[in-house]
Amino acid sequence: MKKKVIALLLATTMAFSLAACGGGGNNQGGDNSSSQSGTEEGTDESGADSGEKILSVQIGPDPETIDPALNSAVDGGNMLLHSFECLLIVDQDGQLAPGQAETWETSEDGLTWTFHLRDGLKWSDGSDLTANDFVYSWKRVCDPEVATPYAETVLGMVEGYDKAIEGELDALQVVAEDDKTLVVTLSNPCTYFGSLAAFATLSPVQEATIEANGDGWATSAETYISNGSFYVSEWVPGSHILMSKNPNYWNADAIKLDGIKFNLIEDANASYSAYQTGEVLMIKDVPTEEIPSLEGNSDYYVDPIIGTYYLSLNLNREPFTDKNVRKALSLAIDRDYVANTLMQGTYSPASNFMGPGWIDMDGSEFMENANGGQPYIDVTNHEANVEEAKKLLKEAGYENGEGLPSITYSTNDAGYHKVVAEYLQEAWAELGVDLKVDIVEWASFTPMRRNGDYDASRNGWVGDYSDPSNMLDLLYSTNGNNDGKFNNADYDAAMELSRSTLDPDERSKALHEAEDILMEEAGCVPVAYYNDFWLQSDKITGSWHSPYGYWHFMYADITEGGADTEGTEDTEGTEDAEGTEDAEGTEDTEEAE
Repeated sequence: MKKKVIALLLATTMAFSLAACGGGGNNQGGDNSSSQSGTEEGTDESGADSGEKILSVQIGPDPETIDPALNSAVDGGNMLLHSFECLLIVDQDGQLAPGQAETWETSEDGLTWTFHLRDGLKWSDGSDLTANDFVYSWKRVCDPEVATPYAETVLGMVEGYDKAIEGELDALQVVAEDDKTLVVTLSNPCTYFGSLAAFATLSPVQEATIEANGDGWATSAETYISNGSFYVSEWVPGSHILMSKNPNYWNADAIKLDGIKFNLIEDANASYSAYQTGEVLMIKDVPTEEIPSLEGNSDYYVDPIIGTYYLSLNLNREPFTDKNVRKALSLAIDRDYVANTLMQGTYSPASNFMGPGWIDMDGSEFMENANGGQPYIDVTNHEANVEEAKKLLKEAGYENGEGLPSITYSTNDAGYHKVVAEYLQEAWAELGVDLKVDIVEWASFTPMRRNGDYDASRNGWVGDYSDPSNMLDLLYSTNGNNDGKFNNADYDAAMELSRSTLDPDERSKALHEAEDILMEEAGCVPVAYYNDFWLQSDKITGSWHSPYGYWHFMYADITEGGADTEGTEDTEGTEDAEGTEDAEGTEDTEEAE
């Protein structure tokens, strides 16, 4: 193959999706009446034009959605992180900490979780926020008319979920005992439920605003009522989303910035230019051709995150209904070349579906215990893999690709995505496969894939929390993020056992069995493990980046002298005696890609 030629075709931008809820507001029209402190369009990163301190960053283009119940992408999740706050949060050390709930406890049998909300909680419009807002929001996640992708993942273990997802919302056992007490009853113990309570999908959303504005509530600054450290004060599609400090946030005194300007830039070269001129102080999308010259620079960061870049094959379409075809396509990929040459070492080759960072029940790396300690795919012996792929394709009745229909591979035109697609054309051509590439704009890409309107497609997931179920649940037959429509009874049974058993050894065994089945059936095609890489000025202090692909700017500051960008949050102390978990080491969702 012409690998050297492909390497020269590296695309110039980088973006990926993956993952990562109110009632009773007084403002029936949903008018964000406190949204008066936004700056004028064109303000630079220091807010010099308005006298305010505005941090200007770039983490992606126009998000598909920033409705907490609907978002399943990292860029949208990063915005939700700043505009909403869940019952719990995950702190800089990856530990659960109080959010809207000041304390919480679980019953001895693990089935009842009780959350005690802080005094005086408010929405961004100044109206009161109570436990009833969480009841409404969590039931909304189950509403079949809302069609939340994460519904089963975040609430499937709650008593009454099966009825709620069919439309009987009041069956969900989430109850407000009073304005400050929320009680959740589970159908079976879930050791990582605390992480779910910190997951953006379960953010509170204001019932009055949604009832007054319908789905459009989350598309305009005027109706985007939130409860986090910032609120949306200005929204210009294709340009920026400006978030202003929320004076009604319970910890507003600790917020140093007057606002955060999320620049909606899709082209990495444009992002890089804005960074060089100082228009923005942090960019997530770095031009791939600039990476060799940036390595070693103090403002260039590479940080591992838990997640896998993989391919979805539409199992409802021929020829992907044949397991041997799927396995052949997987084995034909030189993962070491993709990760270390095409992706310039910014990713790592994937031998398993579950990569580094996922934690097993005994606290060890899940990956270390998978497949008897051996990789599912030997990424060091590509030639042998290709020979096995040709053999499998012959067994499927498509020797040398004869009789195999043409396949279309869909991807968005960003960074390594396009060059990987071009590589797949040549890699699969060795099997006789005719692969066409369909470049889809970002705004249409994830809905297309979710609806199954593709043959093969790039996909990816960045962990919301470190329990392996977070990623393995993706392939459960009814999961809303199961884009490939993998449906295997044995896989589902293993996942169901992992949800219900109280024995950690049995749960670990069930989760490993699920990955065994997934890899044997080639339910998806893992390619590489994620790392985040970005540029960030040392003028930003007090921010931090999490293993879940998020940048935390809520307690950041802008200084001329520069300082350590991994400063600690100025937050209220936590009482982790009530909130520690066994099976999980950190938090928060969003499907990332």
